[in-house]
Amino acid sequence: MHFKDLPLGATVQKNLAALGYETPTPIQLEAIPFVAAGRDLVAIAQTGTGKTAAFALPLLEKLCIPNALVSNKAVRPIRCLVLEPTRELASQVEDSFLDYGKGLGIRSTVIFGGVGHEPQRQVLRRGVDVVIATPGRLLDLMGERSIDLSHIEFLVLDEADRMLDMGFIHDVKRIIKALPATTRQTLLFSATMPEDIRDLAKNILKNPAQVAVTPPATTVELINQSVTFIDQSQKRALLLHLLNSPDVSRALVFTRTKHGANKMAQTLEKAGVSAMAIHGNKSQGARERALEGFKAGSLRVLVATDIAARGIDVDGVTHVVQVDLPEVPEQYVHRIGRTARAGKSGIAWAFCARDERDLLTAIERTIKKKITVQAAPSSLPTPPPEEARPPQQPRGRGRPQAGRGPRTSGPSRSPSMSSGPSSPAPAGRTQSFRPGRR
Repeated sequence: MHFKDLPLGATVQKNLAALGYETPTPIQLEAIPFVAAGRDLVAIAQTGTGKTAAFALPLLEKLCIPNALVSNKAVRPIRCLVLEPTRELASQVEDSFLDYGKGLGIRSTVIFGGVGHEPQRQVLRRGVDVVIATPGRLLDLMGERSIDLSHIEFLVLDEADRMLDMGFIHDVKRIIKALPATTRQTLLFSATMPEDIRDLAKNILKNPAQVAVTPPATTVELINQSVTFIDQSQKRALLLHLLNSPDVSRALVFTRTKHGANKMAQTLEKAGVSAMAIHGNKSQGARERALEGFKAGSLRVLVATDIAARGIDVDGVTHVVQVDLPEVPEQYVHRIGRTARAGKSGIAWAFCARDERDLLTAIERTIKKKITVQAAPSSLPTPPPEEARPPQQPRGRGRPQAGRGPRTSGPSRSPSMSSGPSSPAPAGRTQSFRPGRR
């Protein structure tokens, strides 16, 4: 079957042909007819299987149909809301709406934290049909009454399990409570289906169609997976050894912590490997520069934490390297899903230290297969020395003043008292940014 056999109009068909789309993926084949027919939907599919087109294409067609209840509004009301877990994923989904919807006259915008509120307010005041948003910033705009969601006809919860992992489930419920329920079509897309997501689906969907093109937490068959047992102290050296291969043209490297991602990127750069880190503490501008460099090929390696695992949609990732194993076994599937896209093969390497053996066991139990063990090489390159971390400044009340030395006497401060003024917001974030929201 081809896209021309699906219920999509001539303009969308033309746009798909221009993008080189010919054959729909299984999730697109199964989901698009249900969405076009107006059914609520629960769709389970692995990351990288074409979920965005599965909901964006039929929704664009439905948005072309005038709604008599909103056509007389002075400002174009928001009819479609798409919730995403990360800024990167929200941006990429909006790009897809723009690509698929050229010539349709559908307006869309993206809303996320880490940037100023006012440009987003201005776009909303001018009127849009589609809003793609992360939960935190959307709630901020709802709280200040800068966005009107009373005309929503279509709601998409994309990467629902990832939003659960990131602690957004309560924010999502608050947003859904503010939406009209009787006339809304709701679509839920997820790579896995934990119990909390099943419960959410039961509460917000009406007689949904269900599509599952692959079993939950089943890894992509085209990915060649292996694990190497190695001491934690030798992981940097092993990564440098593997990157010596010319076959590694575009690699995504995962670490457990943000500090670890920064250290790894610095190590690679010192060794002559073009690399940058991407994680939640980076400003929006820095994250976008890293992603653009990785997409363009000027960066050979992108070092990421799990916050970016679902937000990176880059073609041609040849290798995924898990320097640290994830503590949530399903995250292993999300990570390696960055390679072997569009029917291509890919390679996934995992490093396992002694204290990570239990994590590996949990991963193998989840994916229902043993990962091939690859022996560590007998000799490894010596990585460049790490930079010494700058000494921490002592905390106190305000700035030190000339002529005043440290206080050596006096009553001790209660542990419950503040240790000083709060730190300013990092570059690229607004002061209203709240931790845990993106």
